[in-house]
Amino acid sequence: MTAPFDVGVPQAGSIPRARFLDASYDGLLLAGRVIMALIFVQSGFGKLLNLSGFAASLAGKGVPFADSLSVVGASVEFFGGLAVLLGLQTRYAAALIAIFTVVATLISHRYWEFSGAERRAQEVNFSKNVCIVGGYLLLMATSGGRFSFDALFRKRCNGGKPSVAGQR
Repeated sequence: MTAPFDVGVPQAGSIPRARFLDASYDGLLLAGRVIMALIFVQSGFGKLLNLSGFAASLAGKGVPFADSLSVVGASVEFFGGLAVLLGLQTRYAAALIAIFTVVATLISHRYWEFSGAERRAQEVNFSKNVCIVGGYLLLMATSGGRFSFDALFRKRCNGGKPSVAGQR
């Protein structure tokens, strides 16, 4: 009996299982990056187009220096999301988005200050953001995968040779 991921002997005309698993792994990383990044790219772009509205929202929540921090927040959200989407400096971008999400969650989803249905809605959003942070921590651990600008640049720097094991 073979293990579920046993590479085994390739059959004529078939793709070796290890190569298929690598492609599947990298394809899943790409899909995950796209799904995780889209919400930040869209939201950040909207905030960049309406910085005064975003600044007013932050000021209404008691954030000091709302005008300056709105530029920082919208830029981090948009450009960090774009970097994750493209797989460009993926680990750093994922860390930046994770930190951004923690800060945004503590500003906007303070469920403990509410009661009733409003508390439940804020608690759900708080929990959703905790899950998003978890996803970005996983992305920090795995990097962008083969289908990323990180992999392209790494391949060019290595003269077309495969990257070192553990660096996808």
